[in-house]
Amino acid sequence: MAQDKESRRLSAAPRNWVNIFIDKLAETSNVKAAAEEACVSQSLVYKKRRDDADFARRWYEALAEGYDNLEMELLGRLRTGRLEDVDADGARHKFDIGTAFRCLIAHRDTVAREKGRRTLADEVATMKTINAKIDALRAKEERAAQRAEQRAARSKPR
Repeated sequence: MAQDKESRRLSAAPRNWVNIFIDKLAETSNVKAAAEEACVSQSLVYKKRRDDADFARRWYEALAEGYDNLEMELLGRLRTGRLEDVDADGARHKFDIGTAFRCLIAHRDTVAREKGRRTLADEVATMKTINAKIDALRAKEERAAQRAEQRAARSKPR
């Protein structure tokens, strides 16, 4: 029954709903808005996050990116004193500085964990690259030493 209900929810969703959801989540840091944009339910995306490690990883990356964007926007607004926007129709929209700060504070630990995971992954990749270069240099030195030994053996008087 639960599988049937999930299948019905997915039948209305676009094939690339995961990418749509992740992109919107990175843009807005808002799960509800991202799910609506992807034409899926919030319960489906939370279930997928629990069941799919790759999706969960992408989710947290998107949230970290979204909060980085919010932080940059907040800093920009504070520096310029721009506390409201005017849309194409002339309507004014106030930017809620307090709510932005509360969002950043509420998700600070999640974002820090994701940045730490990314940093660790970057360090691991860097170490692999360095180790591969060291291995290549050692192999080159060994080949050069073998060639030198062969030349020395050929040039020895008998």
